Amino acid sequence: MLHHPFASTHVTVEPVTSDNWRAVVALQVKADQRDFVNPPVFNLVLCRYSPIGWSPLAVRAEGQIIGFLMWAIDPEDDSCWLGGVMVDGTFQGRGYGKQAVEAALAAIGQQHGHRRFALSYHPSNTVARSLYLGLGFQETGEMEDEEVVARWTTMQSSM
Repeated sequence: MLHHPFASTHVTVEPVTSDNWRAVVALQVKADQRDFVNPPVFNLVLCRYSPIGWSPLAVRAEGQIIGFLMWAIDPEDDSCWLGGVMVDGTFQGRGYGKQAVEAALAAIGQQHGHRRFALSYHPSNTVARSLYLGLGFQETGEMEDEEVVARWTTMQSSM
């Protein structure tokens, strides 16, 4: 569990289960972000049916589910991809997005031994770009469909 100094509580990630999936499905981003982030229900279906093998994680803070993300391993280069990262609009602006990604990197690294991570975002999603670059992700010049790819390894960070 990682703690951000500007937030009032700890943020953790946990598997999406039969106990918390309804809270995950109820999450919504703000209206101006809907072009950049799929609804959690779409991503849960993707986790179930995609051949890539996405694993869904709920983000918990303040005693409740406040966000979602998923992860999968790229068989081509063995990097761990994060996707569908979102924090409910009600909880945005409190540092929870950063804490959620930090918690996911730490948990996936500790539990599964992954040290190389990747993600992608739409070039006009400046909020996501700022968040990920601030965490130490580096744009590589690669594109995934119409999205910019950024990569991170544990050696880049003091986490």
